[in-house]
Amino acid sequence: MYTFRKYDHDKDLDAAKRIWHEVQWIDDEAGEKSLDVFLKKGRSLVAELRGSAECLVTANPGKLRYLNEDLALSIVTSVTTSRIARKQGLAKKLTARLIAEEAEAGALVSTLGIFEQGFYDQLGYGSGSYEHWMSFDPADIAIDKKIRPPRRLNGADWKLMYQALQNRRQHHGGVTLLAEHLLQAEMGWSKKSFGLGYADGPHGELTHYFWGTSKDENGPLIIYSMAFQTNEQFIELMALIKSQGDQVRLVKMREPAGIQLQDLVQAPFRSRIVTEKSKFEHINRASAYWQTRICNLEACIAATHLNSRSLRFNLELSDPLEKIVNPEMAWRGCAGRYTIELGPTSKVTSGFNEGLPTLVADIGTFTRLWLGVRPATGLLVTGNLSGPETLIKDLDEVLCLPNPHPDWDY
Repeated sequence: MYTFRKYDHDKDLDAAKRIWHEVQWIDDEAGEKSLDVFLKKGRSLVAELRGSAECLVTANPGKLRYLNEDLALSIVTSVTTSRIARKQGLAKKLTARLIAEEAEAGALVSTLGIFEQGFYDQLGYGSGSYEHWMSFDPADIAIDKKIRPPRRLNGADWKLMYQALQNRRQHHGGVTLLAEHLLQAEMGWSKKSFGLGYADGPHGELTHYFWGTSKDENGPLIIYSMAFQTNEQFIELMALIKSQGDQVRLVKMREPAGIQLQDLVQAPFRSRIVTEKSKFEHINRASAYWQTRICNLEACIAATHLNSRSLRFNLELSDPLEKIVNPEMAWRGCAGRYTIELGPTSKVTSGFNEGLPTLVADIGTFTRLWLGVRPATGLLVTGNLSGPETLIKDLDEVLCLPNPHPDWDY
């Protein structure tokens, strides 16, 4: 009934526009133009019914920072289904095929943003860390610093901002998109947006900036993107945001990796009480809206260089994609029985070692453990993970990792 095939830009663009209108991701001609840009590159698949695409999934390449390593990353950038193709299992089957094709092409890890927790667990994804979005009055920023006049940025400066994001300071879990057209499309979809920043590079490159939207004169100003390379540049950006406080009454921004924004805001609890339930409420919200899964267990473990003693154990790993991916594909997930060694040098070998304790996990939970989203003791309670008590405690000690944050929404 349905045919799965590669997306054909000339043939399928009109159908893609219709699907995106039906899911209300776009609503005007400008949105359609950005979708045209968005779909021209990357790997895209469609499910066709009666000669027309009715489900569309897309992926683009990226990098994942794992401690001091950069790992080949596949970013599933959209999963959309038309109104007439719902509840047919198309999104799950088509995304599974996309993940398999990306893994066969060399992706070691796959990641995506979620509309709701649970659906992508069926494809082996595990939830990432909480991202904190803090809302505060910019005038309350506790930085006393004279600012320089910044450079004004608009959508036409997307290449400058893309390069600044490429060069930004990164922490464990940081994601870098390697497809610059994605940022071009995002700039096109942004409405009432603006950016401010500084071009301090040796050849005039943009080094640090923020980009956001403001619906009216008093805000809220929602900062969606920020890049900086040094602590001094971050402080300068926060001082620049503070300078907007003579007019803007509320700023909403994601907390950058490794930084606690509350440290830079005066009287946060008093302000929260005073502004409760108002349009300009000061509040800190946390949500885990991205998920990740390992696609190449051997390569991911080999890239794990820990500042710890070595730990060896058996791993009985399950992967739901084993039963979903087309049997004709070479990559069928990561399920299997392995011997794992974690430490300064880490490796995977096939099969069990009878003298070692055994950890049982699904790929989503094991990915969360490997990435450092939660320790083994926590995943023992809420994830699909089990093992001897001594092994769980040893994993907590050895896999003591920084909390991962992409610092680039997708």
